[in-house]
Amino acid sequence: MNDTREQLIIDLQRIEENNYELRSGEQLRDYVKLMLEYIGDPQPVLRDDLIYSTFYKWINEKQWFSDAELRELLLILLDEQHLFYHIGSKEDQTVYTRTFSVLVVALILQRHREQAFLDNAVFTNVKESLIRYYEEEKDLRGFMDEEGWAHAAAHGADALDELVLCSESDAAVREEVLAVLQRMLYNDQYIFSDDEDERIATIVATIIDHNLLPQQSILDWIVSLEQCGGWPRSRGQYVARVNTKNFVRSLYFRLLPMKENLDTVTALLKVETNLNRFTP
Repeated sequence: MNDTREQLIIDLQRIEENNYELRSGEQLRDYVKLMLEYIGDPQPVLRDDLIYSTFYKWINEKQWFSDAELRELLLILLDEQHLFYHIGSKEDQTVYTRTFSVLVVALILQRHREQAFLDNAVFTNVKESLIRYYEEEKDLRGFMDEEGWAHAAAHGADALDELVLCSESDAAVREEVLAVLQRMLYNDQYIFSDDEDERIATIVATIIDHNLLPQQSILDWIVSLEQCGGWPRSRGQYVARVNTKNFVRSLYFRLLPMKENLDTVTALLKVETNLNRFTP
């Protein structure tokens, strides 16, 4: 039994019960060091219920971290021991370190949007790291009965959604994000079944709702999604077609209630029809 790990569970449970307050004499940095060490713990109680929830409370609600501390935390989360820990591996426990690191990156970007504290060089590093992560992550499992959520495509999408909203993101960055979303849908191996399509659709809906790209750029990208329908039949083609069809449906129903999105909704409907082999 790992005494340090067991004590961390006890301490974080007590902190949760105390409205995420620390006792007199306790130091935030001491807990952060341990939380980063166990951020990918295979047991969801520690990883998800305690560590992520505590980061959420301390970063976004209580705002206990200084700007310098958040920058330091961000650099650690983006390193080879966290976001890129054994990147490219499949079906093992390293995925939890990566997917829960990217969730905390999303929290930090949300804070940055509210009150900027990242300079252009750091922001560019974050952008490049998130794009690289979304391209290189190969373990796309959603929910496991014993280990709980891995959910790489969804967690990464949450961070990319924060990224496109940052004032430092220009049209080129947002188009780069759209391109990597398409590559995720075309991942060649995994048909999403745990609402990943909804989390990915949120990014595109955000871009549309906030007018972050010209409408024609969005329409051109949507039309490009149907190209997988013309590929030679294979497992990879099937995965890309089904993922894209489900994503298009998610975005269609997200945008349908708003009349100003008529052209976009029409384009989505056309793509869905072309990708749906059951459409007459």
